[in-house]
Amino acid sequence: MTAARAAVEILKREGVSNAFGVPGAAINPFYAALKASGGVHHTLARHVEGASHMAEGYTRARPGNIGVCIGTSGPAGTDMITGLYSAIADSIPILCITGQAPTAVLHKEDFQAVDIASIAAPVTKSATTVLEAAQVPGVFQRAFHLMRSGRPGPVLIDLPIDVQLTEIEFDPDLYEPLPVHKPAATRKQIVRALELLNESERPLLVAGGGIINADACELLVEFAELTGVPVVPTLMGWGIIADDHELNAGMVGLQTSHRYGNANFLDSDFVLGIGNRWANRHTGRLDVYTEGRKFVHVDIEPTQLGKIFAPDLGIASDAKAALELFVEVARELKAAGRLKDRSHWAASTQERRATLQRRTHFDNVPLKPQRVYEEMNRAFGPETRYVTTIGLSQIAGAQMLHVHRPRHWINCGQAGPLGWTIPAALGVATADPDGSVVALSGDYDFQFMLEELAVGAQHRIPYVHVLVNNSYLGLIRQAQRNFDIDFQVNLEFENLNSPELGVYGVDHVKVVEGLGCKAIRVTEPDQLLPAFEEAKKLAAEFRVPVVVEAILERVTNIAMSGTDIASVNEFEDLATDPSHAPTAIRPLAAS
Repeated sequence: MTAARAAVEILKREGVSNAFGVPGAAINPFYAALKASGGVHHTLARHVEGASHMAEGYTRARPGNIGVCIGTSGPAGTDMITGLYSAIADSIPILCITGQAPTAVLHKEDFQAVDIASIAAPVTKSATTVLEAAQVPGVFQRAFHLMRSGRPGPVLIDLPIDVQLTEIEFDPDLYEPLPVHKPAATRKQIVRALELLNESERPLLVAGGGIINADACELLVEFAELTGVPVVPTLMGWGIIADDHELNAGMVGLQTSHRYGNANFLDSDFVLGIGNRWANRHTGRLDVYTEGRKFVHVDIEPTQLGKIFAPDLGIASDAKAALELFVEVARELKAAGRLKDRSHWAASTQERRATLQRRTHFDNVPLKPQRVYEEMNRAFGPETRYVTTIGLSQIAGAQMLHVHRPRHWINCGQAGPLGWTIPAALGVATADPDGSVVALSGDYDFQFMLEELAVGAQHRIPYVHVLVNNSYLGLIRQAQRNFDIDFQVNLEFENLNSPELGVYGVDHVKVVEGLGCKAIRVTEPDQLLPAFEEAKKLAAEFRVPVVVEAILERVTNIAMSGTDIASVNEFEDLATDPSHAPTAIRPLAAS
């Protein structure tokens, strides 16, 4: 068979059932093999960067998924670089397959020939241009091994067109995936970590995205319940422990944090971090974050240990392997009566949750964004998978929404490219076609890649997209306050074709409808909940994306700090009465 056909057969035997991409001349032999082989459903994107983000959303939605994106080497491969960067930054395995010019003309400035392997190398675990057709099976086999071993991440395979067309000897029935390698903690290391935990008075578990990658969330919750230690999920780990669990101590950070989360952390004296990377927007200033605390850090990547700051104990281990031992040893200690009673400490974290709250209930017109998230809490239940990337919309959403299950907050964490949300949501909805998928965007994120909505219309991929529109680059505008400017962040203009919008410019409803989807515009707070309910019905009926656009006040400053977790600026009035935060997990109590 051709090398291209062999590659497709390997994809299927490695568990690939869906791919996203854009065909082109240099990758057409691979597409021909894809059609002839069958078994891999392909979604045609409108932009190749969009295909890479669809692949990423697809991977993030289900344990074991690996999204695949396909295009030519240039310019499609260069378009996918942002997707590869996003994936490696958040430890997400995706496979990028590109079609290259013939081997004889490489480095001869042939049409659309570019050294994509060199370009992609810094943002992948491996990037290879395959020059010998007989090596194609081995390169693909190694790619899946690399994506799944150690810290997960993306791989790029570049296939010159003549390599794709060359016939090779390959028997798919004899193919077997390579064993996956993941480091594992030793019992001795886990015993020492629990000794340090037992010496503390006010310990916390920081639960990172590595726990989700390892499909070890139930083990984390079991360990927390055995020891009685409260849990701080990171932004990438949100959903590992349900928001309404009595041991959920809230999120910590400069931006996507809860008031009670930061307060709980600042009162702690020991932190066990598992599968997290001490991201700077989580820690803020390290002297504030680390002062008065001992740290144990468990991470699958050995070089991650001590990268940000030196822990008291570092353990290189897959999160699942470590947590299996943590649970085993904790059970033994509990049976022997050697675990401290943490009930008073845990109760204090919940007392803070019931007193340190932000206000969400506002009746203002134009809308305050906080009210949008309040009504989202009412409309969308614990089965909802939220998808978002960056901006004030994401920050406020993380402060005010509720997440109860793993892989139900799907957020591009480190890279945060605008435009990520729509294609990623399409990838998530492809992986979970009968699930409740809700995307969240500000107007600029939405406008970056809104052409991908046509993919949802064409392929009948339903989800609900909440668009909060203030016609501003809100997060950058807020950051510019430090420079006393408001420069090149204003998106307002009077739309000649939609004068009823005033200065809000782009008529998103018309654009969305023109792309074959449904849209609802909301201007009054009492319209929000009915609009969300109607959007769910429309998505179910027509099987297309449905956008709910909320017209916001032009300027809202969302709570955040530029320096450390002890000095978060609260720009709005705080909740002082239960009616101010009616959808809070814990009803507001007197402080």
